[in-house]
Amino acid sequence: MILVFGGTTEGRMAVTELEEAGQPFYYSTRGEGQTLKLVNGQRLTGAMEPNEMAAFCSEHDIRLLVDAAHPFAEELHRNVLHVAHRVGIPVVRFDRIFPPHSSDIVYCKHYDDAIEQLEAHHIDRLLALTGVQTIRKLHGYWSKHECWCRILDRESSKALARKYDFPENHLVYYEEDDTPMLLEQLRPQAILTKESGLSGGFSEKIEAARKAGVRVFVVERPAYPPPTHFSQDVHIEIVDGPHGLRRTVERLLPEFYPLKSGLTTGTCATAAAIAATRRLLTNEMPRQVTVVLPNGESISVPVDYTDGHAFCKKEAGDDPDVTNGLEIWAEVSITREENTDIVILGGKGVGRFTLPGFDFPPGEPAINKSPRQMITANIKALLKEPARVEVTISVPQGEEIAQRTFNPRLGIEGGISIIGVSGIVKPFSEEAFIESIHKCMEVAKAAFADTCCTDMERVVLNSGAKSERYVKALYPTLPRQAFVEYGNYIGETLKMARELGFSRVTLGVMLGKAVKLAEGQLDTHSKKGTMNKDFICQMLDEASCQADLTDMTLARELWQRIEKGKIEAFCRVVIRHCLEHCQPLVPQAQLTLLLIDDDGTIHSL
Repeated sequence: MILVFGGTTEGRMAVTELEEAGQPFYYSTRGEGQTLKLVNGQRLTGAMEPNEMAAFCSEHDIRLLVDAAHPFAEELHRNVLHVAHRVGIPVVRFDRIFPPHSSDIVYCKHYDDAIEQLEAHHIDRLLALTGVQTIRKLHGYWSKHECWCRILDRESSKALARKYDFPENHLVYYEEDDTPMLLEQLRPQAILTKESGLSGGFSEKIEAARKAGVRVFVVERPAYPPPTHFSQDVHIEIVDGPHGLRRTVERLLPEFYPLKSGLTTGTCATAAAIAATRRLLTNEMPRQVTVVLPNGESISVPVDYTDGHAFCKKEAGDDPDVTNGLEIWAEVSITREENTDIVILGGKGVGRFTLPGFDFPPGEPAINKSPRQMITANIKALLKEPARVEVTISVPQGEEIAQRTFNPRLGIEGGISIIGVSGIVKPFSEEAFIESIHKCMEVAKAAFADTCCTDMERVVLNSGAKSERYVKALYPTLPRQAFVEYGNYIGETLKMARELGFSRVTLGVMLGKAVKLAEGQLDTHSKKGTMNKDFICQMLDEASCQADLTDMTLARELWQRIEKGKIEAFCRVVIRHCLEHCQPLVPQAQLTLLLIDDDGTIHSL
């Protein structure tokens, strides 16, 4: 059993990731302010003292503690480590992602240091964004200077401010994204804020201050683990994102997830490139390297070395992938230049595009956009000075293995593709995947359970992260749980929407899946069915469009092949055909179907 301490964005992310396992766990928050619906997890509220926490762990067979609390919750961090030491269980610290320090910011070790720094810089008008709990700590400043303090608009916060005798006319109340407005109204010389990380809105506050020409003072986050006499005896692992959390739980508590996750070929290529670069720059040959994934989080990846190369073994987890176990090699050369330039090349066993319609033109190595961006960003972070870096990715057995993939059919010749959008492979098992969708749908339904307005109840179904990102902008007020990924299982997911009684359903689909769905393929996986050019021609005729499909390999090429003035007519035909097959599956619901093109433009009836 797992016990999570949250009440933060990280707590919410941890819960979302753990829910996918379908196993029971506990989620503890100090107060009831965080709205969260759980299916497998059980909510606990109220502060836990160490003795109470230890007793709970013993009584409920807790075998792993996840500390996803705020970076400044020092007392809770110490209590968690104290209890982990007493009970003898490991701790996973789910930390935030913090931007690097900047030279135009004054960093302060603590609040006394902040007061000294403010005095030294002759700051007489300050906007403190550090919250009501820090009013007492800043008394030495605001008792002598003009200072506004932003607090939550609730009675407990106001009462605390009164207790500390802070002037009521200098209190301002928090509203979302209100920093630019406050800076314009109050015109302070500086702001004081905590180093609260990306999820704490840190970057937005800094950018607003920079635009207003206001100095920034930051109280640095406390060190983790906090200094205690027992922390060295506790097994602690630190992650900063949901993928890292899942992989750590899989290792520390193997029975929790029925299926294990893996790494994409893009992540393996990036890890190998990092290892090869470090070897060249510093002569280091670490057996683990840190890879920053597209979502900004960091994970540790095992690597190894051979003559002139570093390599990473493809790890598929429980996903049935023919590339599992392949060695992804990287060879790196570096020459000093005035400007940094990262060049990514394909070596033996990496396929090449021979047809249009991909992220890169024919002749380019089949290394997709996201892996190239990952490799580039991670290598740039290692460079101390400008340079031209050439990274050659190779897969010694890639040409042979590629014959067992769809690459030859897609016009990718000579090897495998280096792919992966998130960097992590979630295990694919049809039964398990459909079950996980059902869990997500149940969570989505639960998110609306307490609302008094059923008209607001809407589930938004998308094939993946890309389409979800585009569609989310249309429904900014919906809770996060209302957005569910169906992968390829459109029919199964719509049946779940009917079973759960959703009154409104939005289905976002991109063209590759849409042309299959329009023909009635409710499971759009390439193993179940392929694109039917004859049916596409039929839809083109219905829309009075013309397009040469002779050498077309991917449906998304249609966006370029159809005349711009005819695209809307074609989209309406595709959507009508899709609705013919989808609406009967959710007869009780108002079904909205959105067709999304490659640049995020959304087409609908």
